[in-house]
Amino acid sequence: MRVSLALGSSMAKYLIKNRLLSKERFPLVLMLEVTHLCNLACEGCGRIREYKETMREMLSAEECIQAVNECPAPVVSVTGGEPLMHPEIDKIIGSILKKKRHIYLCTNGILLSEAIKKLKPSKYLNINVHIDGIAKTHDAIAGKGVFERATNAIREAKRAGFRVCTNTTIYKNTSEGEIEELFSFLEGLGVDGMLVSPGFSFEHNENEMFLCRKEVQEKFGFIYGISKKYKILNSPLYLKFLKGERHLKCTPWGNPTRNYLGWKSPCYLITDTHYKTFDEYMECTDWEKYQEGTDPRCKDCMMHCGFEPTVVLEGGKRLSDIIEMAKWSLS
Repeated sequence: MRVSLALGSSMAKYLIKNRLLSKERFPLVLMLEVTHLCNLACEGCGRIREYKETMREMLSAEECIQAVNECPAPVVSVTGGEPLMHPEIDKIIGSILKKKRHIYLCTNGILLSEAIKKLKPSKYLNINVHIDGIAKTHDAIAGKGVFERATNAIREAKRAGFRVCTNTTIYKNTSEGEIEELFSFLEGLGVDGMLVSPGFSFEHNENEMFLCRKEVQEKFGFIYGISKKYKILNSPLYLKFLKGERHLKCTPWGNPTRNYLGWKSPCYLITDTHYKTFDEYMECTDWEKYQEGTDPRCKDCMMHCGFEPTVVLEGGKRLSDIIEMAKWSLS
């Protein structure tokens, strides 16, 4: 199965509850940026530019739990920066698990071997390791030797009983052959699934390596084609959107972001302001502006943080979609 029974059940109950309450807008995944501090300086990373003045600041463990209490999303993506650099990361993870929220712990893998000694496997905990290509490509982006250290850490985490997935950003020069070679390699490591993201230029993040919308559509026709061969975790409806077959509006409130400065508005990728509370963020952001993509910064955005929530919220409107999603989730 692509989605665990535990996660699928939690999400279904949450969606039904909000439908019964007739809620128009509600979050699906809390993006909890515990720190922007990182032990790498990857090509294409916007966070090290956007938050360069507060890089060393961190959310306390108490602030992290407060954010989880404020935002009812059933899934928490613990991210950064590099979240494993936070001195209380094991306490933060443990506290969130006690609330039976599903965690995706996002990491570059450098510190993972040591971190898993302080953590325990759980049906609610998924470790998500960023791998942007085979060794030569990944090391060119992240630094020499990073691929080997990250993939060795994946092996150790799997041996220790953790659920591990990977996240790969597809750039302009990423070839189809390399993608398939990487996915085959990762499958051999026993990963529980692979996420893919289109690399595009957004605020604080401009580089010739990024894709425009037309280039995304060309690249992701291939990804959709091999999604039945490999355990790709992106939904097939989102992949159809990426290759230009489906139209989806953005759901910018689907993945709210909490960091040291507050609740980041309007979305995970672009920033107009930070609010003190989750309720203030939900009430004061001009959602229609960003949902329609009229802001020029949204022009080439096709990121999963905005459009996968749309799939979840609208996936039951067509019988063909229901059938395709069911086959995908069970495969």
